Amino acid sequence: MTFSIGAVVRILLRTAMAAFVLLALVVPPGQAWAQTSYPGKPVRIVLPFAAGGVADITARVIAERLGARLGGRFYVENQPGAGGIAAARTVISSPPDGHTLALLSNGTAISVSLFNKLPYDPLKDFAPISSLGYFDFIFATSADAPFKTLAEFIAAARAKPGSLNVGTINVGSTQNLSAELFKTAASLDFVIIPHRGTPEVLISTMQGNLGLMIDSYSALKGNLADGKIRALAATGPARSAGAPDIPTVQESGVAGYDVVSWNALFAPSGTPLEIVKTLNQALWDILAEPDVKKRLLELGIEAKASTPEEISARLKSDIDKWKTVIEKAGIPKQ
Repeated sequence: MTFSIGAVVRILLRTAMAAFVLLALVVPPGQAWAQTSYPGKPVRIVLPFAAGGVADITARVIAERLGARLGGRFYVENQPGAGGIAAARTVISSPPDGHTLALLSNGTAISVSLFNKLPYDPLKDFAPISSLGYFDFIFATSADAPFKTLAEFIAAARAKPGSLNVGTINVGSTQNLSAELFKTAASLDFVIIPHRGTPEVLISTMQGNLGLMIDSYSALKGNLADGKIRALAATGPARSAGAPDIPTVQESGVAGYDVVSWNALFAPSGTPLEIVKTLNQALWDILAEPDVKKRLLELGIEAKASTPEEISARLKSDIDKWKTVIEKAGIPKQ
């Protein structure tokens, strides 16, 4: 049997069309789109923080690497204030197509119990992607303070209940609640004084108005290096790789004390699973890069990716943890 060239062409075209139709039936549309077209346009990462902080720097490092790895533009959009509500609303009201992402943090877990009612549910309205990094807070005092260790501060606080002041930033911040947790865990009586920002806390500490202050390593790094303040303890369960010489609060005699903050990437709920998988794998690769790990460790952050399930479980655990602290401290809901 012989075929003309035209007949052969027609047979090949029909075969190709049949294969295309079969592929469309076998591969879900969202999956095929994600594999071939993501990102199809610039991707924004919305932050509930101002520029220049730990979360902002982390997000910008990650955005640059994601763009290079996935072949698109990833950029950071800062929407600070209102307990992260404005930023969250922006993300969950955006199409769940992977082109608007959220940086959530330990502060998101706190907000659930700090506000009377959030206009969103962080466990239901966001699709977890991966953690980005974890970091401790530092207990510090002035260089001239009589306390050389946290154990000495604890002894002084017990000797004169209510006489010592501990400074943090605003009520309901992780720093502030870390002080509340310390007060309860160590069974101490001291006065927690909230300030409008880290610079005010630092000034009060260096002037000797505070026996202790609590803030992130990155916020204190410069003054620690200059010898203007002295680190007494770190809040994590083990010594930080970024500051291995600073003992933990647990080592200082407060059993079970553990505060580790984190930043993580989430998408709007309903984002195709293949996009989540694409981003998750990219983050595992990026956060394992030596220069990325080094850059974040300079800020006191341990770069660490996770599965979506792991960071979702961490969010849930921290919601429960800070709910208890807020209730014990009697902090009124906003």
